[in-house]
Amino acid sequence: MDNTQQRPIILASTSPRRKELIASLHLAFDVIPSHANEDTPPEWTPEQTVQELALRKALAVYRGLEGREQEAIIVGSDTVVVLDGEILGKPLDEADAERMLSRLQGRVHRVFTGVACIDAGNGQSLVHYRQTDVTMKELSDATIRAYVQTGEPSDKAGSYAIQGIGASLIDRIEGCYFNVVGLPLSLLSDMLDGFGVHVLPRT
Repeated sequence: MDNTQQRPIILASTSPRRKELIASLHLAFDVIPSHANEDTPPEWTPEQTVQELALRKALAVYRGLEGREQEAIIVGSDTVVVLDGEILGKPLDEADAERMLSRLQGRVHRVFTGVACIDAGNGQSLVHYRQTDVTMKELSDATIRAYVQTGEPSDKAGSYAIQGIGASLIDRIEGCYFNVVGLPLSLLSDMLDGFGVHVLPRT
């Protein structure tokens, strides 16, 4: 059966990691930055936060299209790291990254990623999330300092990248690896199916 992609995809993100992940599905896509407001109330749960922000990002691009690209499916995504119920964002500086990693080391934390898909033709949307539990190794201060000095944590939620040197810090995960990287591909594939975009042929 023909597995030709039926509709174009617009990724509402400039994240290199998300671009690499969606490209790995061999789907043709364009990238449009969302510039969405990412402020959220402190009382929101992680699940609520990632789903709302993913939808905001997709909606910002959808509204910017102004009726163009009506065959497109817009994909937005947002990822947070959570420890003891607190959302850990991107570090402010190297000292903040070291503090964050000192809290995460030797413990289990959770990574939540929200995914939103919007039909540019009619505005129909679908939003879901995935959760992965990540156990970080016990780390010495010297190891944490050396990792921070690589520069890798600077723009990463939770101050680490599981797909990079940060993989050496991780003991194990329970759940979707790609969710931790920033885009759960299995979930995205299922969501795209509902809009007529199939990663693999349908029987």
